[in-house]
Amino acid sequence: MNVAQPLEPDGLPDDGLLWVDDDAGPLIRPYAMTSGRTRPRHGDLDLIAVVVATRPTLPSDGGLGSVYAEIMAVCQRPVSVAEIASYLRLPAGTVRVLLSDLLERRLVRRRAPVNVNQLPSADILKAVIDGIRAL
Repeated sequence: MNVAQPLEPDGLPDDGLLWVDDDAGPLIRPYAMTSGRTRPRHGDLDLIAVVVATRPTLPSDGGLGSVYAEIMAVCQRPVSVAEIASYLRLPAGTVRVLLSDLLERRLVRRRAPVNVNQLPSADILKAVIDGIRAL
């Protein structure tokens, strides 16, 4: 962290500290990344929706834009929308909009959610736990 001196009213530095953090990097507003869009164009992408890339990232993916290429890199394995937002340190709403663009281009796909009716019943889970405890 690089700290500089604050400016006096006359524009000259004084002996206090200025809150400057060179490690923060460039700041791009989320609405600039999404061209002002606040809702995804396609797909129902809640925070637990699992997304996976349809192919490996390529050097030519840089033409998509750096944020899209970063999302593609993260999505090389199945990952939730919340995890993508966390990895990229972006708001989930922004990630949803960007993911919808990638869905439209078929560069990522949304995995079908698990059907609750296909999950094992509580009785089966209890029997499994009892069986493990008996070992």
